[in-house]
Amino acid sequence: MLAKLDRLLGQTHLNLSADQKQQLIDFVVLLDKWNKAYNLTSVRDPNEMLIKHILDSLVVSPYLQGQQFIDVGTGPGLPGIPLAIANPDKQFVLLDSLGKRITFIKNAVRQLGLKNVVPVQSRVEEFQDQQFDGVLSRAFASLKDMTDWCYHLPNTSGQFYALKGQYHADELAEISQPIALVEVIKLDVPELVGERHLVVLKKAE
Repeated sequence: MLAKLDRLLGQTHLNLSADQKQQLIDFVVLLDKWNKAYNLTSVRDPNEMLIKHILDSLVVSPYLQGQQFIDVGTGPGLPGIPLAIANPDKQFVLLDSLGKRITFIKNAVRQLGLKNVVPVQSRVEEFQDQQFDGVLSRAFASLKDMTDWCYHLPNTSGQFYALKGQYHADELAEISQPIALVEVIKLDVPELVGERHLVVLKKAE
């Protein structure tokens, strides 16, 4: 699996240490093991997980601005855990409402020795404890839902980072909050079939 990860990373501009690569592999092994009992992801093949979960998360890393991030609806820790491994200097809160997912993340954080991840079980609209430089989501169906439910989470200069498949500009028109588009970035995920985009938004001035 390490050889495959090396090959995938070689097709990006990401530079990871041997320890970081091993943590990513260990995370995939844990996810595969727990998935059999907990049904955390529909992706069953660890080699597919490297592409569809690990690389799909990591390609966002160069665009993150700031130190404090929250991954809302993180599921089994995606994109939060791969990004936390790649950015040990940044802090990540991983939020999900399902207990089994948070149980898995707590175990993964302990096993991987991650010091920059805080798992939180909560509905996003009820989490009012903190504001962030970046609000990440890979799970929300629409930009409207993301900005409605997470509007309280960015700090004054914070941004929303929505990981999307295809990008449809008409989604922006449906947003009801005062939100401005910062940029839409076409992401290149090695060996992934289909489009991926990062939509960066912020609160309007």
